[in-house]
Amino acid sequence: MKIAVAGAGYVGLANAILLAKQHDVILVDTNPKKVWNINHNISPIADTDIELFFRNGSSNLRATDSDEEGYGGADYVFIATSTNYIEEKKCFDTSSVEAVMERVRQLAPNAIIVIKSTVPIGFTQKMSERMDYDGIFFSPEFLREGKALHDCKYPSRIIIGVPVNKSGGNYQKAEAVLSLLKNGTELEDPATLIIGTAEAEAIKLFSNTYLALRASFFNELDSYAEKNGLNTREIIKGVGLDPRIGAYYNNPSFGYGGYCLPKDTKQLLADYGDTPQTLIQAVVDSNETRKDFIVSRIIAQNPKTVGIYRLIMKSQSDNFRESSIQDIMKKLSANHIRVVIYEPLAHNKRFDSYMVFDDFEEFAGCCDIIVANRMEEKLLPHMHKVYSRDLFMVN
Repeated sequence: MKIAVAGAGYVGLANAILLAKQHDVILVDTNPKKVWNINHNISPIADTDIELFFRNGSSNLRATDSDEEGYGGADYVFIATSTNYIEEKKCFDTSSVEAVMERVRQLAPNAIIVIKSTVPIGFTQKMSERMDYDGIFFSPEFLREGKALHDCKYPSRIIIGVPVNKSGGNYQKAEAVLSLLKNGTELEDPATLIIGTAEAEAIKLFSNTYLALRASFFNELDSYAEKNGLNTREIIKGVGLDPRIGAYYNNPSFGYGGYCLPKDTKQLLADYGDTPQTLIQAVVDSNETRKDFIVSRIIAQNPKTVGIYRLIMKSQSDNFRESSIQDIMKKLSANHIRVVIYEPLAHNKRFDSYMVFDDFEEFAGCCDIIVANRMEEKLLPHMHKVYSRDLFMVN
């Protein structure tokens, strides 16, 4: 059996490793550096379990930048390419997913295609009809950056979305896809669901929007408490003692960020179209309101130079994409405040128009305030000038 995975980001890589537990897997990516790293047992992303996998080595996983080598003769192709949200079009850019599907249909016309990329509601059904093929499925991922492989091994649920045609849906192929993913996990009996593709696509978007809603709730709780001199930590502890609410996913931040939540909430809002709603719009708006509040609290301290501690979205990440701190930087600059950055993962002395330090003490010495979305031990000696809303030291 030949299994190909398109896209060597954290979703594609984690799924490829999961499948390589029992099968030979080939990863296809256009980035030659990622391909080289994978073929030399070097993880291209920061993820403890993925790094350990490559340190141990694997003969079941290799990578290529050749479509012919990757997709040719494949039995299964899992697509995990990026689908960025295009503000002007109010829609995900699904062009990379569509391009892979076209190539697979040319090079392996009988291959079962499983979309792991996040897509608009209705996308998979539309592609199945356009290609007149019942071997296309959607399987949403629920992975955290930095813990992607762990979440693949111990999934909260495995969902397979089946498109429907005149003769119904191909549930036999769906069961085969489910078995592939289920057999790679470390769980004896993971929760599973086989449903329509639109429902599966909706589960992904509603799940992430709920997480954004929860993050926004605790951020707005923190805004109220900070402005009115209350102890946020104690309020959150008390609220979380209600078992219906729970003491999890409750640590305030500068706003939800990363690759998934900002774009998925906007896509869900766009998918609503003329369906009445106020809450989904509020979740999107709340994130901007939180950032404006954070900026106002920083400006109130009259700093001349603000130091940004790390561009990454959260600790133990190497990803700058859509991190809320970047919007904070732009808003501070718009208020004529000098902004400098400490980011050891940056490869240049400048990030956009901002100066980047790789020496922490030099960085700390030139700042009036150090702004940190997430606290780390390195900041503790400088707490007199640190501004952070990280109250529980968890991502």
